[in-house]
Amino acid sequence: MKEVIEKFYTAFAAKDPEAMIACYHKDIQFEDPAFGVLTGEKPGQMWRMLCASQKDKEFLIAFSDITYDQGKGTAHWEAKYNFSKTGRKVHNKIDATFEFKDGKIIKHIDTFNLRKWAGQALGFKGALIGGTNFFKNKLQAQTKKALDVFIAMQKD
Repeated sequence: MKEVIEKFYTAFAAKDPEAMIACYHKDIQFEDPAFGVLTGEKPGQMWRMLCASQKDKEFLIAFSDITYDQGKGTAHWEAKYNFSKTGRKVHNKIDATFEFKDGKIIKHIDTFNLRKWAGQALGFKGALIGGTNFFKNKLQAQTKKALDVFIAMQKD
């Protein structure tokens, strides 16, 4: 299953969401601090949205420390990009855990320091409030709304 994780991140580095989604089980559950919990079609659509938003932009993904043992895997990955709303440079360091079913990823959890991310993406104000539940809840509401709009546009 290490090769599934490698394929997933290689596809992400290439901004190829379809290859990423092919690594996911149909019953995938994804979770991270920015989007919260996503299920069904939403994790795949999230990757489509994120890859589309970085098309023709400087967006670097590096991954390392992939492990797999008894149906579970881990990886460390880093993303370097300019945050679209502020133009500020972000270097996000993420640890991922995976669970597998039928040779595909059925559960994917990304963890990262939201306060550190907010400081990079939003500056001083983000660093100040980025670690609060208020900020996390507001961010998740905004990202889920953006995802819903993206999904609706795909269906038109």
